Amino acid sequence: MIVDLTDAELVRRSCTGSARSFDRLVDRHYARCLRFANHQLGDRPDAEDAVQETFMRAWRGLATCTPEKFAPWLTTILINCCRTAGARRRRRGLDVPLDSVDGHRFSAPARLPEPAIENTDVGRALATLTPRLREAFLLRHIDELGYAEMSRLTGAGESALKMRVKRAEQALARALEHRHDD
Repeated sequence: MIVDLTDAELVRRSCTGSARSFDRLVDRHYARCLRFANHQLGDRPDAEDAVQETFMRAWRGLATCTPEKFAPWLTTILINCCRTAGARRRRRGLDVPLDSVDGHRFSAPARLPEPAIENTDVGRALATLTPRLREAFLLRHIDELGYAEMSRLTGAGESALKMRVKRAEQALARALEHRHDD
């Protein structure tokens, strides 16, 4: 009989040395993290690196996590890893827009397929947003988080996040309208 343990129970078991429990956490959250990182960074290798770094940091810091808040804690780590990867890429002058990314889907658990929007009008419009606007938009509309949760995860105020989401929505609407006019 397979018991579907909660994240909190898997965190507790991982903290007592169960690598298998942490593997189950990775399996459960990998696709969501990869989807966010890919949308945020627009580059498959950078997204995979950011997710790998996220789970390495999570493993090392698991003892500091409140078990019942694992998913938001992990998302905060992911956001910071994506910010670091984006800044590193900009410093090297390698900022790659989403519309130049090939349409390959990358590995994720089969039960959570990776939507490929990079080569769609939406993906290309998303690539035009600044990293902060894109991050706010993704957290609100892709991860479907409320503003209070977004604030806890990003450290930005709720009013600032509302403004970022609104600006992102407006910019996306303009970009999509422009693409349809062509």
